Amino acid sequence: MLQSVGHPYVMALPFIVVAAFWLLSLLDRSGPRHVSFWQRNGVAVGVFLIAAVALWALLMIVLPQLFMVEMSFRPKLPPSQMGGPRDLYTLENYRYFLYGSTTSTAEWNTLHLTAFITTIFVSVLVTAFNFAFSYPLAFYMAQVATAARVRMLLLLLIAPYWINEVLRAFAFRVMFAGSGVINRALEWIGLTTEPFDFLGNNVALYMGLSYAYLLLLVFPLYNAIESLDGRQIEAARDLGAPWWHIHLFIVMPHAKPGIASGCTLVFMLTSGALAAPLVLGGPRTLWFTPIVYDRFYQAFNWPQGSAYAFILLLACVAFVLLVLRASKLSLGEMTK
Repeated sequence: MLQSVGHPYVMALPFIVVAAFWLLSLLDRSGPRHVSFWQRNGVAVGVFLIAAVALWALLMIVLPQLFMVEMSFRPKLPPSQMGGPRDLYTLENYRYFLYGSTTSTAEWNTLHLTAFITTIFVSVLVTAFNFAFSYPLAFYMAQVATAARVRMLLLLLIAPYWINEVLRAFAFRVMFAGSGVINRALEWIGLTTEPFDFLGNNVALYMGLSYAYLLLLVFPLYNAIESLDGRQIEAARDLGAPWWHIHLFIVMPHAKPGIASGCTLVFMLTSGALAAPLVLGGPRTLWFTPIVYDRFYQAFNWPQGSAYAFILLLACVAFVLLVLRASKLSLGEMTK
């Protein structure tokens, strides 16, 4: 274990990274000449834009994540002992995630590991379901529907999201409750004779998660498919290509940036969701983010909560890299 040296190096790390990228940009002079950023915007506007973006990214994204990572390697200590001789860098928080103990490795921490694996697996399924639902809708809006119908569909899609996410989760809970609208409708048409436990079987949770982030796939897909020249689809049809061939080899390759960006957004927000699992989860629901929340605010173990949050962050980064590799896109191409 190493002596903890506090936050000065964490504060300096973003500036070191920025300086390294700046030096690399100065060394890279290859390629055709083009109008520089300063020539396009002027010195005053350029300095303001860079300072504003850098300050926002530093304060809202970079430093909180770095502090979280640094804290994940610290032991749980009273405030008076932080920075003292007992404040040593350690892996005990990560050992607890694996084994449920900071000292023993005799048994696996099955509860937390199962919750983590379930969260990642279900997030992948929710992402796949949202893509299967969003792709036909986005294609219809981008290539088939008239402008007036597209405006109407966009309004119908956006209007429910004017309501807060927590209120939407409670609305789903009312709908899927034992005496809710869904169960009453099933009993009325004769499909069931007694209420089905949608909450206990996590059906309401999965439906709520899918609905909560549906637009994050519809809009990227719509923007990507709309830029496709419709004459390519017409040419494929004239040559006798079946509908699945057109979508698989013409539309989807063109829409790869929208598919990749939408899927990563849905996965990351689903795996990190907190309101929906707390409101729509049943008594046996295992979801990882409530466990992270409990580490912070129930156990008051911030280093352990930071370790759990960092593990979830690594899983999200791994998913993004996997999507980039599968789609053969760069990060810049995905964000177009």
